[in-house]
Amino acid sequence: MSESSLLAARKSEAVARGVATRGIYAVRAENSELWDAEGRRYIDFAAGIAVNNTGHRHPKVMAAVAEQAQAFTHTCFHVAPFEGYIALAERLNAMTPGDFSKKTMLVTTGAEAVENAVKMARAFTGRSGIISFSGAFHGRTLLGMALTGKVAPYKKGFGAMPPEVVHAPFPNPLHGVSEADAIEQLERLFASSVDPERVAAIIIEPVQGEGGFTIAPFNFLRKLREICDEHGIVLIADEIQAGMARTGKMFGFDHSGVAPDLVTMAKGLAGGFPLAAVTGRAEIVDAPGPGGLGGTYAGNPLAVAASHAVLDIIDEEDLCTRADEVGEVIRARLTQLAARQGMECIGDVRGLGAMNAFELVIDRNTFAPDAALTSAIVAEAEARGLILISCGTRYNVIRLLPPLTIPMDQLQEALDIIEASIEAAVMKKAA
Repeated sequence: MSESSLLAARKSEAVARGVATRGIYAVRAENSELWDAEGRRYIDFAAGIAVNNTGHRHPKVMAAVAEQAQAFTHTCFHVAPFEGYIALAERLNAMTPGDFSKKTMLVTTGAEAVENAVKMARAFTGRSGIISFSGAFHGRTLLGMALTGKVAPYKKGFGAMPPEVVHAPFPNPLHGVSEADAIEQLERLFASSVDPERVAAIIIEPVQGEGGFTIAPFNFLRKLREICDEHGIVLIADEIQAGMARTGKMFGFDHSGVAPDLVTMAKGLAGGFPLAAVTGRAEIVDAPGPGGLGGTYAGNPLAVAASHAVLDIIDEEDLCTRADEVGEVIRARLTQLAARQGMECIGDVRGLGAMNAFELVIDRNTFAPDAALTSAIVAEAEARGLILISCGTRYNVIRLLPPLTIPMDQLQEALDIIEASIEAAVMKKAA
C-alpha cells in the first residue's frame, strides 16, 4: 500500500467526515510547486485557495517568522500587546481604499473577520439587518453560513440560520441577471422584505469566490455605495479572496474607485500563516466597547511578522503588475482554446488580474451546467500533475489561482496540462 493510501486510511479513521479533502498528501512545497507523499510533483493552481499569493515558503516570509520566533510566539494581544500588531494596523489603515480616518483589528480567520465586521456595523448603526448576495461565500460559522448564498455543502443539514439576513441577486448577465435587474431587486427588497432603516450593512465580494469567480460590475459597486449613503447603511467589502494583489490591484474594490466603510481580509494577508483583519472607518470600528472585540489568538505574532513580509514582497516585487501579467497569459490561452472546434464546452472565460476561471456547459445556447465534465477535468489535471479546484453555485466552474510569483515556464506548463485535460475529458465523455 502506498504512503498516500495509508494516510487516506488513517484520515478516514481519525478525521471528521465533514472535512472534505483531496487525495494529495503534501510533504513539501516551494513557490508554485508541491510534492506529495510519493514524491510526485504538482504545479499548484490553488495556492491554498488564494492564501499563498507570494508562493509557498517565500524566503522573506520564512525569515521574518524565524526572527519573530526567537523573540516570542504568543502573548495574547489583550494581555501583552506588541509593536508588530500596531505597525500592521497602521499599514492596513493606510493601504485600504478611502481617504478617511481608519482603524484595524486583527483576528485569525476570514469568518472571524466577517463576523466582527457585522458586529461593528450593528454597534455603530443600532440596527441588525444584513444584506448579502446570491452566490456569496462569507465563512462556515453560523453567521457566515447565513450570509453565504450557496446551500450545499455549506448550509445543508445545519438547521435554522440566524435571522435578519437577506440575500439579493448578484449581477450575472451570463445567467440572466443584469446590473439593472440586481439594483431593481435590491430596491424591491427594501419595499417588500426589509426596511432599509433596519439594515446595518450590505456585504459583498468584488469578485465572488465560491460563487464562481463572477466579477461585480464596477458601476454596480458604485451604485451600492450610493444606496448605502442614502440609507445610512455600512458597506462591507469582503476582500478575503480577492485582496492582497490577486486581482491586479491591492484590493478588488480598487478597480471601481469605491471606498467601502469596512474591509475584511484574510487568505493572502500572511503568506500561509493564519491571520485576518477588519479595517475601516475609525468611528465604525470603534463602535463596540472595550472587550467587545478580540480573541485569544487574534493577531498571533508569527502571523503578524509574516504579514509584514508579505506586504513588503507585494511592493518590492510589484505583484499587482505581476498578477495582471499572469492573468493576461491565462485568459489569452483559455480564450484561444474556447474558440477551437470541439471546445464548445467552455461557456465562458473570465477573470480580473490573476483571479481567473472558466465555466463548463453542456451547450452555449442554454448554458446548462456540466458539473460532471468539470469534475472530470479537475481529476485529469491532477493525474497530469496540476492542482485545480472548482467552484460555482452550479458546480461547473474551474478557478485558477496560481501564486503571483509563479515562473512563466511553469505557468505555460500548467496551461498545457489544462488544455490536455479538457481534451481528454471531452473525449471520454463522447466515447
